[in-house]
Amino acid sequence: MLLERIEVGPFISNCYLVACPETREAVIIDPGAEGKFIIKRVRELGLKVKYIINTHAHIDHVGANGDVKDAFNVPILVHSADLPLYRSPQASTALFMGQGQTALPDQTLQEGDVLEVGTLKIKVLETPGHTPGGITLDINGVLFSGDTLFAGSIGRTDFPGGSYRQIIKSIKDKILIYPDDTEVFPGHGPPTTVGDERRYNPFLT
Repeated sequence: MLLERIEVGPFISNCYLVACPETREAVIIDPGAEGKFIIKRVRELGLKVKYIINTHAHIDHVGANGDVKDAFNVPILVHSADLPLYRSPQASTALFMGQGQTALPDQTLQEGDVLEVGTLKIKVLETPGHTPGGITLDINGVLFSGDTLFAGSIGRTDFPGGSYRQIIKSIKDKILIYPDDTEVFPGHGPPTTVGDERRYNPFLT
């Protein structure tokens, strides 16, 4: 698996380029800002983008959807429960960044969906709590947790549609069932492992 983490925007969100090393087919996860730079890196790496996937619909994870979609003419995918956030600047937190509506998704995702990108298999896990449609992506056994789980922390639950009870349940039922050495790449901050979060995350111990 080819993997590059790009920190973008004022909230230092993680955008991930994940690609098959054999075919160079790729998925862009959470292009939240700085679309021109994301596009430049994709082209420098010689990747063939197949999908844009948003782990949730807050503006710091979807803000560059339009630029990236226009550059590569590929569909934007998100869980159906987060569709209302694209149409509500208040709910998506877009107002905090002086932005309104962003590019809308083309397809919706749900639990158990599997996408193929070259030799990569992308499995969708529903992990609501930060938002109603928050998802975690299992890509060949590596987890991309969006704003559900961070290194040593969890996603905020005080935005519209958030639920502390739900996010804890999502993490325990969907993420902590993986082996301890499973890598987790969150929506903000450094990568971690399931084992480290099981042992040291104060919200989970």
